[in-house]
Amino acid sequence: MIITSITRDLDEVIDLLISQEQIVGIFQGEESEWGPRALGNRSILFDPRHPEAKQIVNAVKKREEYRPFAGTVMLEHAEEYFEMLQLPESPWMSFAINVKEKAYEDIPSLVHADGTCRIQTVTREQNKNYYELIEAFYEETGIPIIFNTSFNIHGESIVENIYDAINTINNCEINHLYVPEDQDIHIPYDCLRDKDNLDEGTAFLGTGMTAGREEDN
Repeated sequence: MIITSITRDLDEVIDLLISQEQIVGIFQGEESEWGPRALGNRSILFDPRHPEAKQIVNAVKKREEYRPFAGTVMLEHAEEYFEMLQLPESPWMSFAINVKEKAYEDIPSLVHADGTCRIQTVTREQNKNYYELIEAFYEETGIPIIFNTSFNIHGESIVENIYDAINTINNCEINHLYVPEDQDIHIPYDCLRDKDNLDEGTAFLGTGMTAGREEDN
């Protein structure tokens, strides 16, 4: 069953992250996120300014509280926070990069004990929805970076489909799932609140969302 809020509106997501200090899962695209890092398609997001962000998210992911995290930065602002040197970008989150003083001041939760941060740079062309989320966060806070970790809990693989995403959220303390408005989404029958009354069980659905058994649609 769904015990989470499925959010389609970007403004609502920004309010959840900033005003309500909520953790938000983001799920977009039909293809699996693969590779060693989550890159904004199957990610758990949080406000990197929060002084206890690392402890809070590690608890939700059921990991040791000291485990470090990464962040995603708008490419055009990367030099403000990180010693990029000859590195033009880091779209695959492959490098741990020395941070500048501004990172200690603005995003303390993402600075590792050795003064580095594993970062992903992103452009609008690379990931439109994810970039626009960070852009909106920047417009409200002045911080062009979001706390980003893989959408899974300790011991489990990163979520692949919407069923996995809902199941993961139901098994941890994340209450909000963001599926961008330009993504069609089908909620599996097994995830419905009320399987006997689809009108009530699918009351949360928005534009581009369907629910029930695949053969019913």
